[in-house]
Amino acid sequence: MKQVYLDNAATSFPKAPGVGQAMADYLERVGCNISRGGYQPAYDAAQTVLEVRESLSRLLGAPGGRNVIFTPGATYSLNFLLKGLLRPGDRVVTSPMEHNAVLRPLTQLERQGVEIDYLPCTETGELCLEQVADHLTPDTRTLVLTHASNVSGTVFPLAEVGALCRARGIFFLVDAAQTAGVLPIDMAAMGIDGLALPGHKGLLGPQGIGVLALTNSLAQALEPLVSGGTGSLSESLEMPPFLPDRLEAGTLNLPGIFGLGAALRYLESEGPALRERERRLAGHLWARMMELEEDGLRVLGSRDPARRTGVVSIDFLHADNGEMAFRLEQEYGLQTRCGLHCAPLAHRTLGSFPQGAVRFSVGPFTTFAELDYAQGAVYELLMERNP
Repeated sequence: MKQVYLDNAATSFPKAPGVGQAMADYLERVGCNISRGGYQPAYDAAQTVLEVRESLSRLLGAPGGRNVIFTPGATYSLNFLLKGLLRPGDRVVTSPMEHNAVLRPLTQLERQGVEIDYLPCTETGELCLEQVADHLTPDTRTLVLTHASNVSGTVFPLAEVGALCRARGIFFLVDAAQTAGVLPIDMAAMGIDGLALPGHKGLLGPQGIGVLALTNSLAQALEPLVSGGTGSLSESLEMPPFLPDRLEAGTLNLPGIFGLGAALRYLESEGPALRERERRLAGHLWARMMELEEDGLRVLGSRDPARRTGVVSIDFLHADNGEMAFRLEQEYGLQTRCGLHCAPLAHRTLGSFPQGAVRFSVGPFTTFAELDYAQGAVYELLMERNP
């Protein structure tokens, strides 16, 4: 039985060519730290790290390489943003479509006196944009929003929301876990102050390396959550006042950065073609699953394929979703993700709580034949319930 990987929303697979080799080269041929050693290999490694920062800055429309901070992942980046910025008495606006990487830190902060307000969304998980301005009260400190839902695949209108925040002096924070490397992102054009993203999803890099890109004004407002050695201003007991050192304490994940660098080089050469291919794959998967809605299936999310990513979640109306996901893997070799996807409020909004959904998610190396095969497998399971 063949195996078909359709869980790219969790992590991309396969990775970009050269990622594993770049990590191995660092471990076997470089090995040293940066900003500590006064010898050539350390200087060379530091140059590589700088080049990766600059590459990310170009990709994301960030203010510059120094404004690109390396973290262990997007979840850490979001925690650094939210917990470093918000204080008791502050007000934050978000949406019910967020991942727990946003909702759980906010719940912790709420217990400390931070007020949370949720923007209205439709039953298909789309933002009610015309109502956003009403929630941006004078005491709002920040708005945090996903670029695209990890449950429905619905894309949010960042540029429009960013313009509203900029006009009111509100920090705009974005979770780009599902879109970095997949959809165009321009922090300056979209009015984004803080951007959190992983290296291991759309960027096709390894796990364990994430990115926090931010403006200078937001950096000045953030309190560093982690303090320690940076290799700079060692005479001071305070964190350095300049980026990236102010927000990067301790030893960086250099194997991860070297691997991410290889992925970014691949994306810089192949990115436009990969994005177009993934767009076509996403539309194909959505259309094939939509064909089954009359057979006892519900496809979650926007009905406009132009406003979706390559995430397609389905709800079996007459069967247990967990059982169906298990059978898809055991009988057809289809690897999906079933459950609530760390986004319980999103499922409540979409009407799929508590049963959850079976999520299919494409990557640039998925094939159209695999998607047709997946639809055929779902159809066979449905016909058992609807002969």
